[in-house]
Amino acid sequence: MTTMATTVADIKADYPFSVYRFNVSIMGLEDKVGFSEVSGLEVGHQPITYKDGLGFKHMPGMPEPIKLTLKRGIVKGNSTLYDWMISVRLNLVEKRDITISLLDEETHPLVTWTVQSAFPTKLVAPSFNATSNEVAIETLELMADSLRVEHA
Repeated sequence: MTTMATTVADIKADYPFSVYRFNVSIMGLEDKVGFSEVSGLEVGHQPITYKDGLGFKHMPGMPEPIKLTLKRGIVKGNSTLYDWMISVRLNLVEKRDITISLLDEETHPLVTWTVQSAFPTKLVAPSFNATSNEVAIETLELMADSLRVEHA
């Protein structure tokens, strides 16, 4: 029989973290962008299947590419992401490290994901709809070399 957490300390120790409190920092763009959604923090390997005299064998192959998606509301006078995206066309793209931190109530990091050497691959404008009052959200897709996870 399991016991339920009854104190605040027990709840903090035994319950999973909420995902709504997080911080995103892009090297060189600090304090210029805030994001409402992050996805794609995945690590994987392409499987290799080969056959020997005893049957099929499986092993990990090349690492899967890190593909990150960031979403944010469009605000007046902030073209930071577009400027970074357009630099790819000019062959001047600057790869940047990105840190995403899951925060507690006091904004201390609980888990931090560090995406290394990221560069933009796509910037998507919001969909426009005259019958809606939703926030205008732009989506930035990135590719990166590696992902590291640190638990506090």
